[in-house]
Amino acid sequence: MRLDTQALARSCSCQPSAGRVNELILGKLTGVPMRAILDVLFVILQLYTWVIIAAAILSWLVAFNVVNRYNEVVRSVWTLVTALTEPLLRPIRNMIPNFGGIDISPVILLLAIFFLERVISIYIYPNVF
Repeated sequence: MRLDTQALARSCSCQPSAGRVNELILGKLTGVPMRAILDVLFVILQLYTWVIIAAAILSWLVAFNVVNRYNEVVRSVWTLVTALTEPLLRPIRNMIPNFGGIDISPVILLLAIFFLERVISIYIYPNVF
């Protein structure tokens, strides 16, 4: 049995038209999945940015004894934030020199995330058809 693509195109009205971007053209997706993946990646990077900021603020609150790490809620939040940020912060801490009590590894990681977002939005995202 042979599939008649012209009849299928007439029945489903999947013909390309002027002004339509990323449309379905007879079984060929034109960049929709890749743009969806990039959108999800943007959301993940933005959420991770907020997790890094929360980790920095929480570490300041713990260092200045504003919150008690022995509290069950604070300990669970601290464990979650540490588990999410330490895998990327630890290699940065190992590469940069020691600045005494100042930890600039979250700033470096945030700059790297912002750079990655800019590269994706300027160079990759517009070239996905």
